[in-house]
Amino acid sequence: MKKKLDLITIGRSSVDLYGGQIGGRLEDMRYFDKYIGGSPTNIACGTARLGLKSAVITGVGDEHMGRYIVEELQREGVDTTGVKVDPERLTALVLLGIRDQEQFPLIFYRENCADMGLTVDDIDPEFIRCARAMVATGTHLSNPQVEAATVKALEIARESGSRTALDIDYRPNLWGVAGHNDGESRFVASEKVTRKLLAHMALFDLVVGTEEEFHIAGGTTDTVAALRAVRAVSNATLVCKRGAMGAVAFKGDIPDSLDDGEEGPGYQIEVFNVLGAGDGFMSGLLKGWLDDEDWPVALQYANACGALAVSRHGCTPAYPSWDELQFFFKRGIQRPDLRNDVALEQMHWSTNRGLDWPQMRIFAFDHRSQLEELDGASPEKIGKFKSLCLSAASQVADGKTGYGVLCDNRLGRDALYRAVGTGLWIGRPVEWPGSRPLTLEPELGLDYGALAEWPRDQVVKVLCFCHPDDDAAMREAQENTICRLFSACRRHRLEFLLEVIPSKVGPVSDDTTARVIQRFYDLGVYPDWWKLEPMTTDAAWQQTIDAIERNDANTRGIVVLGLGESEEKLAASFKIAARYPLVKGFAVGRTLFAESASAWMLGEITDEDAITTMADNYARLCAVWDQARAAV
Repeated sequence: MKKKLDLITIGRSSVDLYGGQIGGRLEDMRYFDKYIGGSPTNIACGTARLGLKSAVITGVGDEHMGRYIVEELQREGVDTTGVKVDPERLTALVLLGIRDQEQFPLIFYRENCADMGLTVDDIDPEFIRCARAMVATGTHLSNPQVEAATVKALEIARESGSRTALDIDYRPNLWGVAGHNDGESRFVASEKVTRKLLAHMALFDLVVGTEEEFHIAGGTTDTVAALRAVRAVSNATLVCKRGAMGAVAFKGDIPDSLDDGEEGPGYQIEVFNVLGAGDGFMSGLLKGWLDDEDWPVALQYANACGALAVSRHGCTPAYPSWDELQFFFKRGIQRPDLRNDVALEQMHWSTNRGLDWPQMRIFAFDHRSQLEELDGASPEKIGKFKSLCLSAASQVADGKTGYGVLCDNRLGRDALYRAVGTGLWIGRPVEWPGSRPLTLEPELGLDYGALAEWPRDQVVKVLCFCHPDDDAAMREAQENTICRLFSACRRHRLEFLLEVIPSKVGPVSDDTTARVIQRFYDLGVYPDWWKLEPMTTDAAWQQTIDAIERNDANTRGIVVLGLGESEEKLAASFKIAARYPLVKGFAVGRTLFAESASAWMLGEITDEDAITTMADNYARLCAVWDQARAAV
């Protein structure tokens, strides 16, 4: 019987708070980036990115950080069936920093943490049996309670014919043989730890560790002797990691030299951050192992994943997707500091964004000048009206996916706050309305630093009135702004939507929009989304689609704007646009809210009337789009 999961990992999970300053002491960090962490959690995510169906058994607290871990796992495509939500314990935290290429100060906050609350009763035999492999890490063999839970999971896996693997993952202070100040220590000799590890080695088909980790497992700092000590109690394939020298696998007797094992190529790159590299390595190795590749191939996967991991900030966020890994193999190392390889980083970003939006129906009420010009309007009333727009959008979406809003922060702050966490796609404009050359909202700051304050799932939207025939001064001014904004979006890990409307500033032909798009790609700008005016000919659409796809095979797609046109005209444009799969839907505003806004500002209709009318308009337009797509 085919099993629905490729692997289940078991053990630690945490929230990693990574110091944002490089080269300083942990004492001096001014801010931290938040990621998920813990070796089993990292490995589950790393293997999921490589296309395996992964799950993790761990524990999290019944609080904000626990929910964060669960949501991130789901975003990465990891099955969370085995995640225990513990109401009595807090989620583990880790504070980390990057001091230099070799020092990485870290503090584990794991006292009575949630993942240490796992018991044998939390291990569901049926869940274990649904996976082809069970993967454990060493820390959860350090405590009798979680040790028992881990051993039960491994024994069930073996009885069901599944493979088993161990990442030794030795952290001396988590075994109680080093203090809280020694979080970065990788080796402290301990006969107690050695006995415990050797006692369980027979449970595994694959054992992975650095030379130092095999030293603790084998009870000697002679690597060959340590490997032989492990071999004496286990028939597992032993994989020894050797840093920049790659790694070697031993299926049988241990030879006199490590060089005589099966090898995979190593990668000579600049080390930026060694934290999490082992989990990236393990992810690549498991991909090759479970795909039944020869060990040199599996080790190539592992070494490449480890190389990419050490080149980036964070653990899980650094791991490659399968497409990215193939890109890396095909293209090779262009520069040793991989994090500064623009093409590689674009591939990394675009194939690891998470979530999916195959259909997009956006109610756009990010308008500012149009509402400010209405009789009876005031900033306070506009803000309240935008909240009514959100209510109408939420009513139509009703918790379903594929719906979204565009809302600004200057006049629509309350609606913007309310929209977060509702499941709606959220876009937020940054341009000063109607500006040409493009000027951004003052709240963004001269260095666009205010983007650091944005929630992660808000998409940066900018409208640029540009045309291929713009004069040199206009072109330079607008392009400089767009390039700086795009760079800031990447720096702050925010998606970017670029809206262009060439018809407002010059005559258009079938190739006009395509030329605008190509120009931005030539400048190194890769929008996650494009927002484009409706085009009336197949030739115009095809040239536009071609321009995007030849530059970025992983773009999110296109949404069609409305320009305040009637529902009938929009329906006609949808019929053409819906023929192209890259067009995901629409982003329309005034067609939906204009009449209600005018009447509501003058007190001629109630809040309920406005919500009802706008919801009806929105639902009807959604149906028009859905019908157009279905007809294709």
